Amino acid sequence: MILRSREAFRRPAGSYRGLRLGTRLALGVGVLSLAVFAVVGATLTMYMKDYLEHQLGTQLKLVQTVQAKDAAAHGTVRRKPYYGWYTAVYDVSDGSVALRRPADVPDDTRAFSALARRTARSGTELLDTARVDGEGAYRLRGCEVEPGVVLVSAAPVAGVEETVERLITVQVVVFALALLALVAAGRRMLRRGLKPLSDMARTAHGIASHDLTESASRLPLRADGRDGGAEVAELRTAFNSMLEHIDDSLAVRAEAEQRLRRFVADASHELRTPLMSVRGYADLFQYAAADAPGEHERHLARLRAEAARMGVLLDDLLLLARLDAAEAKTLPRTTEADLTELVRQAADAFRASHPDHPLTVTLPAAAGPRGTGPGNDGDGQRRLGLRGDPQRIRQVLDNLLTNAAVHTPPGTRVDVSVTDTGTAARIRVADDGPGIPAEDRERVFDRFYRVDRARSRDRGGSGLGLAVARSLARAHGGDIELSAGGPGPTVFTVRLPLDGQEATDR
Repeated sequence: MILRSREAFRRPAGSYRGLRLGTRLALGVGVLSLAVFAVVGATLTMYMKDYLEHQLGTQLKLVQTVQAKDAAAHGTVRRKPYYGWYTAVYDVSDGSVALRRPADVPDDTRAFSALARRTARSGTELLDTARVDGEGAYRLRGCEVEPGVVLVSAAPVAGVEETVERLITVQVVVFALALLALVAAGRRMLRRGLKPLSDMARTAHGIASHDLTESASRLPLRADGRDGGAEVAELRTAFNSMLEHIDDSLAVRAEAEQRLRRFVADASHELRTPLMSVRGYADLFQYAAADAPGEHERHLARLRAEAARMGVLLDDLLLLARLDAAEAKTLPRTTEADLTELVRQAADAFRASHPDHPLTVTLPAAAGPRGTGPGNDGDGQRRLGLRGDPQRIRQVLDNLLTNAAVHTPPGTRVDVSVTDTGTAARIRVADDGPGIPAEDRERVFDRFYRVDRARSRDRGGSGLGLAVARSLARAHGGDIELSAGGPGPTVFTVRLPLDGQEATDR
C-alpha cells in the first residue's frame, strides 16, 4: 500500500515537471489566486453573516420595545408580529417557567423557555440562536418586562442563511470565471514574455545542428530581440557573449589546426632535404669513393655537414616543443647573468662571422667615472643583471643578428642598442635593409616561415630563428616585437625583465 501511494504521488509530480515553464507558471498563478480567492470569499462571507445577524438582532430589539409595552398593559402581546415571527410571555418564579396564553408560539418551545429562564436569572437582555423542530433556525431575544415576567421574541434566520448561500454561490461563480480568465490571460502573457527564451532555445538547437568540425567554423546564429525585461535581456547578453566566446574558440582552434598542419608539412619538408642529401652523399661515397680516393674526405665532410644541419634543426624543434609544453614555465637553467656582457659577446661573434655587415653597439653608460661607478664592468658600461639562462639569452641575440645579416645585402649596417627602463631592458636590433613586406609582417614569427621563399636553405635558414627567439624571450618573462616593417629599416625590440620583474613597459 505504501509503495502504491508513493507511485501515485510520483505520477502527478512527474507530469507536472514535464509541463512547459509557461504552463507551470500559469498553474502556479492559478493556485495562488485560488488561495487568495478562498481567503477573500471566506472573510467576506463571515463578515456578511455577522452583519445580517446583527441587523436581525437590532430589528428584534426595536420590535420588542413596542411588544414590551403591549405585554405590560395587557399581560400578553396582542399585536401580531411579522410573518414567521413568534412572541411569547413567560412568568418566571422560583425556577419554574409558565407560558401565558394566548401566545403565538411553535409546537417546540424548549428554546423559548430556556432563554426566558436565563434572562430572568441574569436580569439583562439576551440573544441566542436555536433550532426549533419543524421550523428551522431562529434568532431569539429575551427581555424582562417586569420582575418575574420575560418577553421572548423569535425571528427566523432562513433569510440570513439564504442570503449567505447566494453570496457564496455568486462568489464561487465569479471567482471561478476570474480564475479561468486569469489563468488564460496569464498563460498568454507568460507565453509572450517567455518567447525570447523560446527563441534562445531554438538558437541553441540550431547551434547543436551546426557542423562545428568545419575549419574556421563560425556560428551565424544569435539571440535577438528586446522583449522579456531586464532579466531576459541579461540572459540574452550572456548567451550572445557565450556564442562569441565559442566563435573565438573555434577560430583559435581552426587557426591552431592550420598552423599544426603547416608546421608538420614544413618540418617534414625541411627534414626531408638534409635526409635526401645524406642519402645522396652516402650513395656517392659508396660507389665513387673506391674509384676516386681523393674524394673520400670531401664526401665525409658533406655528410657531417648535412647531419649537423639536421641536428640543429631537430634541436630547434625540440626546444620549441619544450617551451610550448604546459610544464615548461621556467627555464632549466636560471642563474645571474649580465645582459651587457652577453650583448658584447654576441656583437663580437657577429663581427667575426659577418665582416661584410658593419655593426654598431650602444650600451647603457655607467653612472660614475669610467671604471669606478656602481655596477660598472670596467669598460664604461653599466652592468644589467637579470635572472635566466645566459646561453638561451645569447641564442636570442644571435638569432636576431643572424636574421639581419642573412636577409640584407652585404654592406648593410646593423645597429644594436640596449636601454634600461628600470624594471626591464629593451634590446633594439635594427638594420638598413630592404625591410619586410606588409603582408609578411604578421607571420615573420611563424615556424618555418621565410619572407623570401626563393632564397636557398643554405643562406636563408630553416625559418625557425625568429620563432625560437620569441619563445625564449617569452620563457624569460619578456617578448619580441617587430617595430617597423615595409620598405626601410627593420627593427626588432626585445624586452627582458631585470631582477625578476615583469617586462611590462613599452
